[in-house]
Amino acid sequence: MKSRVRKLGVGALSVMTLVGASTVAHVQGSSAQVQWLAAGVQESATDASVVPGRGPHRGAAFAMTNRSTGNEIITYRRAADGTLTRVGRVSTRGTGIGVDLDTQGGLRLARHHRFLYAANAGSDNISVFAVDGTRLTFLQKIYAGDQPLSITVHGNLLYVLDGSVAGNGIRGFAVARDGTLSHLGHSFRELSSPIAVPGQVKFSPDGRLLLVTHKTTNVLLPPKNAIDVFRVRDDGTTRPLPRREASHGLRPFSLDFRNNRELLVVESFNAAPNASAVSSYRVRSKGSLDVISGSIRNRQTDACWVVITKDDRYAYVANFGSGTISSYKFNSAGEVRLLDAKAASFGINSQPVDLNLAAKSRYLYLLLRGTGGVAALKVHDDGSLSRLNLVTGGVPVADGASGMVAY
Repeated sequence: MKSRVRKLGVGALSVMTLVGASTVAHVQGSSAQVQWLAAGVQESATDASVVPGRGPHRGAAFAMTNRSTGNEIITYRRAADGTLTRVGRVSTRGTGIGVDLDTQGGLRLARHHRFLYAANAGSDNISVFAVDGTRLTFLQKIYAGDQPLSITVHGNLLYVLDGSVAGNGIRGFAVARDGTLSHLGHSFRELSSPIAVPGQVKFSPDGRLLLVTHKTTNVLLPPKNAIDVFRVRDDGTTRPLPRREASHGLRPFSLDFRNNRELLVVESFNAAPNASAVSSYRVRSKGSLDVISGSIRNRQTDACWVVITKDDRYAYVANFGSGTISSYKFNSAGEVRLLDAKAASFGINSQPVDLNLAAKSRYLYLLLRGTGGVAALKVHDDGSLSRLNLVTGGVPVADGASGMVAY
């Protein structure tokens, strides 16, 4: 688990302008590298202080506080130009754990962003909301196993990753037409190692495979760096035992699919300085993984979270230790190369975690755990990023915020 406060040195500073009690960073120079100083921003006491969005409402974003005293979803309005305005907060009626979930996918939108699913890792349940613009209507809270951390949805199936050392594994649910969940009988499956510390669960695009990364695992079992692959049966349950596939690099954290048969996995290399990387794979029908590009370094520290654009051309990786986003580009064969190691910078203490794309991948949104902010960026045709705005308040500062989605 990452520590609540990291001290890794002095980051790049950028020019700041205060708007109310929120802070927006202005960039000088090329848009290829966005540099923001987010350190020192304090959480707003109320929802009155926001960075105003420009233009009509076009979508929404949601961030999760993960507070152990009462989990909440912070809501944001997305304007047509991609900027965000903080709107309010909604209780999940569950509790978080107060420290970083250290996984990807604690919040998930589904059914054309009509429903939102939130993992309450402290109270061992999932909260279900109906989504209407920025408005969330509570529908259900359902038991989800011991410390649910990561959620994945495909059609009428939802799976959650339970990350407790007392019983790590995956657990399935059937999704009703109204978005509510019911337990899928006999669906719980243990991971290939009972002492594994998992990073994410993810359906393949066709829904036939479920993948789970092992940040740490039983090194006495081959391979020493593992990704579990479960085959999904017609009744929605998986086969009892996963394939234990090799990760090319050390500490595979999160993953995303480029298309149905190509996969990108982020490797944090145990947070070693400037050692983070990604590997791309070809996924066979039975779940075996063939390396396409192995451990392509970005010279950043503790890379963890990843998203791939809708057109499958670019990937963006959040580097927790460096306070940056790195960009990668794919070719038609699935080979990946580093585009910009510091496509965006937010300050060494910003602690970027979950990120999400919206509006056909025209905009990128990033949760900054260290400073309690959500950053909005524009994605350009060449894969570069430029800043839009930074909204603070509502999200706890350096206190475990985890989970970010947008549409």
